[in-house]
Amino acid sequence: MVGLKPPEVPPTTAMKFVSAGMAGCIADLCTFPLDTAKVRLQIQGEVKIPRAISSVEYRGVLGTLSTMVRTEGPRSLYSGLAAGLQRQMSFASIRIGLYDFVKQLYTPKGAENAGLATRVLAGCTTGAVAVACAQPTDVVKVRFQANRVLLDGARRYSSTVDAYRTIAREEGVRGLWRGTLPNIARNAIINCGELVTYDLLKDMLLRTQLMADNVPCHFVAAFGAGFCATVVASPVDVVKTRYMNASPGQYRNALSCLLALLMQDGPAGLYKGFIPSFLRLSSWNVVMFVSYEQLQRAAVLLRPALA
Repeated sequence: MVGLKPPEVPPTTAMKFVSAGMAGCIADLCTFPLDTAKVRLQIQGEVKIPRAISSVEYRGVLGTLSTMVRTEGPRSLYSGLAAGLQRQMSFASIRIGLYDFVKQLYTPKGAENAGLATRVLAGCTTGAVAVACAQPTDVVKVRFQANRVLLDGARRYSSTVDAYRTIAREEGVRGLWRGTLPNIARNAIINCGELVTYDLLKDMLLRTQLMADNVPCHFVAAFGAGFCATVVASPVDVVKTRYMNASPGQYRNALSCLLALLMQDGPAGLYKGFIPSFLRLSSWNVVMFVSYEQLQRAAVLLRPALA
C-alpha cells in the first residue's frame, strides 16, 4: 500500500488481491465471536414481526459471549463463519486488494503522491464494488449470527447453502441483496475509515521516521484505522444489521428501519454494540493489515520460485 517502501520487486495487483482475501479470512477466524456479539447487541430490543416467544437479554461484550455459550453452546459464537469466510474471499479481495490499483487510476498524471480526495474516492469505489459482489454472503452471515438456537435445537437454516436457497425461494433473489444500499453506504464509509486512515497513518509514521516499515508500524496504523472506522460507521452498521435480519414486510426500506430505530431507542440506538464493534474492528484491522503486509512480502519472495 502507499506509505510502504516497496521491495525491489513490488507485489502485483493479483498478489494484493489474493493476499487481501487470505488476510481477511485470517482476521475473521480470530475475531468472529466479537462480530457475533456485536450483531446480537445491535438487534437487541428490536420489535420483531412476528414477536419472538422469548428473548435473552445481553449485557456488554463479555456478558453477551458468556450468555451465548451458556444458552446456545460454544459453537454459536461461530454461527455463520462459513458465509463470513466466503464474504472475505470476495469482499476483502476487492475492497483492499484493488485499492492501490484504483487509487493509481484516480491519481492525476505527474503527481508524486495521491491526495486525500483521491484516496477517499478510491476507498469509496472499491467498497461499493465489493458490496455489490459480496452482498448475499453478508446477508446470510448476519442471519446466522442473529438467529438464536431454539430450545429443541432447531435453527432458521440448516446450512449456508440452505440459507442461500431458502432466502431466494421465500424472498426472491432480491432477498439475497437485502440492505444493499445501507451496506454500500456503510462500507464506503468504513472502507475510507480503514484504508485511508491506515494509508495516512502509515505514511506519516514512515515519513517522520517515528517507526520503521515493520510489524509495530502496521499494528499502530491498523489500530488507529479500526477506531476511526468504528466511530464513523456504527450508525449505518446498526441500520444495516437490523434491515438485513428483518422479516419480509417488517420495514418498507432502510429509511423506515432507521426511523423505527430512532423512535424506539433514540439517537443512542445508532451506537448499539459500539464496544464489541470497536473491539472487533480494531482487532480485525490489526490482524488483517499485519497479515496482509506479511503475505504480500511472502508472495514477492516466492514469486521467482513460482515463475
